Amino acid sequence: MPALPFDSLYRHGFARVAVAVPRVRVADPAFNAEQTIELAGLAAADHAVLTVFPELGLSSYTAEDLFHQDALDDAVTTALHAVVAASGDLDTVLVVGAPVRAQGRLFNCAIAIRRGAVLGAVPKSYLPNYREFYEKRQFAAAREVLDDHATIAGQRVPFGADLLFEATNLDGFTMHLEICEDGWVPLPPSGFAALAGASVLVNLSASNIVIGKADYRRALCASHSARYLAAYLYAAAGHGESTTDLAWDGQALVCENGELLAEGARFTDEPRLVSADIDLRRLAADRIRTTSFADNVHDHRERLIRLRRIAFELPVPTRPVGLRREIPRFPYVPSDPAARNERCAEVHHIQVEGLTTRVRATGSRHLIIGVSGGLDSTQALIVAAKTMDRLGLPRANVLAYTMPGFATSTRTHADAHRLMAALGVTAGEIDIRPSAEQMLRDLDHPAAHDIPQYDTTFENVQAGERTSHLFRLANHHGGLVVGTGDLSELALGWCTFGVGDHMAHYSVNASVPKTLIKYLIAWAVDTDQFGAAAGEVLSSILRTEISPELIPAADDSAPGQRSEDTVGPYELQDFHLYYLLRFGYRPSRIAYLARHAWSDPERGHWPDLVEHRGAYDLPTIKYWLAEFLRRFVRTSQFKRSTLPNAPKVGSGGSLSPRGDWRAPSDASAAAWLDELARDVPD
Repeated sequence: MPALPFDSLYRHGFARVAVAVPRVRVADPAFNAEQTIELAGLAAADHAVLTVFPELGLSSYTAEDLFHQDALDDAVTTALHAVVAASGDLDTVLVVGAPVRAQGRLFNCAIAIRRGAVLGAVPKSYLPNYREFYEKRQFAAAREVLDDHATIAGQRVPFGADLLFEATNLDGFTMHLEICEDGWVPLPPSGFAALAGASVLVNLSASNIVIGKADYRRALCASHSARYLAAYLYAAAGHGESTTDLAWDGQALVCENGELLAEGARFTDEPRLVSADIDLRRLAADRIRTTSFADNVHDHRERLIRLRRIAFELPVPTRPVGLRREIPRFPYVPSDPAARNERCAEVHHIQVEGLTTRVRATGSRHLIIGVSGGLDSTQALIVAAKTMDRLGLPRANVLAYTMPGFATSTRTHADAHRLMAALGVTAGEIDIRPSAEQMLRDLDHPAAHDIPQYDTTFENVQAGERTSHLFRLANHHGGLVVGTGDLSELALGWCTFGVGDHMAHYSVNASVPKTLIKYLIAWAVDTDQFGAAAGEVLSSILRTEISPELIPAADDSAPGQRSEDTVGPYELQDFHLYYLLRFGYRPSRIAYLARHAWSDPERGHWPDLVEHRGAYDLPTIKYWLAEFLRRFVRTSQFKRSTLPNAPKVGSGGSLSPRGDWRAPSDASAAAWLDELARDVPD
């Protein structure tokens, strides 16, 4: 297979799949075959490599005792030949439902067809025979199969409920077929198939509609996809089935790992085609990291090794196929305002819970914190104040200090004091310049001789002095130093090691990325956590440039140093961090996802207090991703290996050496940087 272009979703481990609900006529296979072929053609034109149709779609589900009529059987056979022949010109794999006479019995089957070849047929395992269902009257179950092959459309093909269809040209695409009731039983066949490696679970259904059933189906399919770490495709019979005693809505669903990716309109007279781009690599990443999934495989190994694997090629397009899947710009922050507020409230409570428990465990009554007027210390101070509220202690027990240095701006200095006053904590100020100047003299640094050499030493002398003072203040007052640094800074190594902002008695922001810190503060404003005065200063802090304020500027009215000029835009680096840390994706895939998420300047602007840059092109993404990889893999791990305790807040991961991330401090980033340079165009 030729190399796929960078712009193709198939190159990056996605696959477009379709669920089709055609019009049917009861016991009219010729008409049903025409409708099937027409929808399959539309799916192929849309570059879907798989198209799934409903249960018994070629005959109709409601043929009842007509299934035992030779004339209908002959017509189904002719229709199957027609569909198989037409598939020779269609760049999509078809999965159709039909009654199949084999071994002296009649089976309700799902049949996989690819380019004129029948790949295999799977008979239904569990036949409902209760309430409105009487399938055992017409069909035999899969357990009654006597031969593992059957002749279908003139081809002798694998036959049975033990088939897995493995694509040889798209990593991670292994398909399993089940039929309606099979997905409703306590131990569905698809569950065992997933343990055996199936990632695309297909259910051909003819489920009739009653009140509340659509919601149940949706929940069932989503839960299957979550439990099995898989995609789950569901096609239900629709318009044209007999309404003698039942009605049909034609529900079409595509779910992935608990998420509903696509759903078609129900109760329509027109045929429907619903497509979605499923993420095979995300599923593979989740499975490989979930050790209990592998344990479950071991427990059922004897059953799993008996499954038969059918190798086939998917009709993967060689031309560019754009991704239609929504990729959030801010993976740590929901775009829906209600969900975002819920997320912020949850994170806030986790942070307060962690600090509250640590204070109780140590018997301390005071918290010591440095307040810079920037984002991280602001959020940490909010958590400290709420912790005192929860403990029933006065907020005055939070001993907060501004520590102006050589580059502190008048804006951040004023905001720090305004914030401490608005929150009702004990406010103090320690000018670190005299002690920092003494250390620079001790080091014989050029800055001590009025030579403006603003190097790492100059910066870290200030950061170290601040933290040293905080720890001695904690000794003096019998309190705990609250760390303020966030997840983004830890990932990029943007912190001073040892006695610097890297260290604390307990950190509250260590697993919270910078982008989420912004929204946590905005949430405190929107929900009026501290009143109007606090809301005003918090809004000012949100509008302040992110800066360590360590290098002096000509104008001291605002920060003169920009963190993002050195380490990259946090909103973009947080995107890179999420996909590297959470899933371990290769750099080219991260760059592809980032371009998809960030290339449109009209996306991602939310009506709140937080501003965003707008858009990034691929060369910019590639540049900052390389910087991220150098910092994350090669230069920063030694800092993360000695982190203080901090609560994990989200499934996106943390960098604690006792939790989500254990890595060597002397690793090379060459493999990541080489892949980025080789596989991402300039």
